[in-house]
Amino acid sequence: MTEVKQGQGFGTIGPVRRARFTLPRGPATLRAWRTPGSQGARRPRPVPLHTLQTILLVAPILLFSVIAHEIAHGFAALQQGDRTALDAGRLSWNPLKHIDPYLTILLPLIMLTGSAAIGGRLVVFGGAKPVPVDPRNYKHIRRGDIIVSLAGVFTNFLIAIACAGIFVLTGLLARRIPSLETSIGILQAMMVFGVELNFVLIFFNLLPIPPLDGSHVMKYLLPRPLAIKYVQFGRFGMLILIALLFIPAGDVVLRTWLKPASAATDAFLSTMAPYAVESARQWLQ
Repeated sequence: MTEVKQGQGFGTIGPVRRARFTLPRGPATLRAWRTPGSQGARRPRPVPLHTLQTILLVAPILLFSVIAHEIAHGFAALQQGDRTALDAGRLSWNPLKHIDPYLTILLPLIMLTGSAAIGGRLVVFGGAKPVPVDPRNYKHIRRGDIIVSLAGVFTNFLIAIACAGIFVLTGLLARRIPSLETSIGILQAMMVFGVELNFVLIFFNLLPIPPLDGSHVMKYLLPRPLAIKYVQFGRFGMLILIALLFIPAGDVVLRTWLKPASAATDAFLSTMAPYAVESARQWLQ
């Protein structure tokens, strides 16, 4: 039985640039870091410590978001009549089930060391193990393929909403129980990263470049002759994605494409800002 690797996993982590996590954008109230003055000067943290702190805050929510994205593909396929992902054991929250030696480990290391070697910004790009699906088992192939393709990004949207909700609820809890503020600040910082990360995952995965999720929708919008060539073009998709990350023109394209992600993040942070505790702002510095 022929299997199609849904989403291919390349966009599930996507381009993560370290600068996005060192200074979150959004409302000034979430960026009102301690400055010299009535609050006193705060000694800058060493760069390695700051990087480690960022990783500890980002890694849990990123791992959860990536796994949820992949499970959503497999679960949607099951609802459409395909048991391939289920039979392969991919509808599991066990992270080991979703790790691909090349995509999850080797490729990000190559991208990170390569971008560091040539100078400029650090680029990390990778993904989870592709979810196997067989569209021939779908009740309706066209509709099923579109539903399965969009299930991942829809799940990321739900996670972003959940992160915002947790942020607000914990902020209210801190007002009732001030002794919890320190712990809540850490959780709120993670939720800020969760909102931003998931909106980036949504729009990056919607890029109409094979084999990202957006390409599975795009092929149905094209006339059949063009759609066939478009699918064949998918063999070069990985090279194009890497080029977008490294060449200046590609950076412009990505920044333009991801502007809605930035706008959505800012809108969410505007709503969340009144419920932020002071310790959260310190963790987000």
